[in-house]
Amino acid sequence: MPVIEKKRTRDLPQINERIRFPKIRVIDTDGAQLGIMPPQEALQLAEEKELDLVLISDKADPPVCRIMDYGKYKFEQEKKAREARKKQHTADVKEVKMRYKIEEHDYNVRVKQAERFLKDGDKVKATVMFRGREIQHSDLAEDLLKRMATDLEPFGELQQAPKKEGRNMMMLISPKK
Repeated sequence: MPVIEKKRTRDLPQINERIRFPKIRVIDTDGAQLGIMPPQEALQLAEEKELDLVLISDKADPPVCRIMDYGKYKFEQEKKAREARKKQHTADVKEVKMRYKIEEHDYNVRVKQAERFLKDGDKVKATVMFRGREIQHSDLAEDLLKRMATDLEPFGELQQAPKKEGRNMMMLISPKK
């Protein structure tokens, strides 16, 4: 025997006959207040205009309802939500790797990459990698990372100072707001 799932009434939007309050404050389509009345009377007004009675705020005393086209209202709400999602940007962490013995031109390329990432709103993780005995020169790597931080000062701010992690030294720069 299949189980029929009923939607709970509180999950459904409170419109028209679903509004269960003894008295409600009614607002017209143009924003004018029509006063406090029983929901049946307000529903009758809405039906005369071929619109819906939609509960806007049930927290108010008495609850506020508005006469409007519910389909259009729902569409507008979804449209606003889509726009908000579209404008949202998650900040990714982009990594720029180099060695402490990097040549000047290569260094400039890395700085330009990091600059582009910061302009796009992403965080930049600058990493200096060590091989073998190179780890003894961690002071040179730290100087390189500090130099990079000063070069990127106009585009981002140092979030995490250079620190050693195993065979790497890294720092984190976040974009300026």
